[in-house]
Amino acid sequence: MTDEPEIIRTNSARVVCDGAGEIAPALGHPRVWLEIDERGYADCGYCDRRFVLVGSGADHAPGDISMHGEDALGR
Repeated sequence: MTDEPEIIRTNSARVVCDGAGEIAPALGHPRVWLEIDERGYADCGYCDRRFVLVGSGADHAPGDISMHGEDALGR
């Protein structure tokens, strides 16, 4: 397992995480809503995901992002 969190860049300061993605939703975790604060990111307390607000001080990724829906996971 890696020490680095999975980074999801988003344009929304409010995101939801259920641990699903490439795995079936039933294998994820309870859905939690996260608010990105002045640090520019929010970490899910259940899984290894970090949601980074595009253009914030925590946004170090160059180039385009894959656009996410209101819940930052495209659902």
